[in-house]
Amino acid sequence: MNNHYIHNIDPVIFDLGPLQIRWYGLMYVIGFIIAGYLLKVLAKEKFFKVEIEKIDSLVTTMIVCMFLGARFFYVFIYNWDYYSVNMLELLAVWKGGLSFHGALVGLCIGGYIFGRQNKLTWFEVMDCVALSGSQGLFWGRLGNFINGELYGRPTSSFVGIIFPNGGGLAPRHASQLYEAFLEGVLLTLILWIMKSRVKVYGMISAFFIAGYGLFRFVVEFYREPDSQLGYYFGFLTMGQILCFIMIIVGTGVGFYAKQRNVRLNPVKA
Repeated sequence: MNNHYIHNIDPVIFDLGPLQIRWYGLMYVIGFIIAGYLLKVLAKEKFFKVEIEKIDSLVTTMIVCMFLGARFFYVFIYNWDYYSVNMLELLAVWKGGLSFHGALVGLCIGGYIFGRQNKLTWFEVMDCVALSGSQGLFWGRLGNFINGELYGRPTSSFVGIIFPNGGGLAPRHASQLYEAFLEGVLLTLILWIMKSRVKVYGMISAFFIAGYGLFRFVVEFYREPDSQLGYYFGFLTMGQILCFIMIIVGTGVGFYAKQRNVRLNPVKA
């Protein structure tokens, strides 16, 4: 056991009186700053057919919709038994409790709202959101790791990490880092490679949905399931069930995008 790394990272960067500046919050800030920059790059390339001045409006819309969706899913799908008797904690997000699947639904709604306001198709908006925002998954999962939360299942492998503040003294898979690499690095690279190859809008967002679903489904075999939910059918987690749905939805979005045939005609500078 002594050969395994012991997680003892302080999640607080520093205190400002009663206010705590945490690494987790900083990770989100970094992710959104990079997303805003990449959206402006896509706008300059005319891949994203919107004025650069409207990028900040899109980022704001996405932040609000993402957090609302993430909190809604966590409360009502992942942990309603608890919140149904602790209603005063419904908005206590500083105590944790956000769902990526809910965040994705929120982003999709935000993309629809922004598209309607700016006369863009949902595909045009969401392709750019996927390209710019997928890297944020890396920062978010890195924040989970720093917090010592969402750790993996016990393992005797040399890659095991001890999370004493929640996982006890048994080495566990650092599933947060597995997700950071697969969802935040590998998936982002694939999407940007696709950008120069696809012919119609919608294929990138379709692959993002299905690709995330596939990678997360695999990592769930190494990730500790939510204690209040456990396993379904004896071996599946709620995350895997939602990811299976994502794979189906992503595939459907891809077929629908081909039918809609919203052509990519970027103007070269």
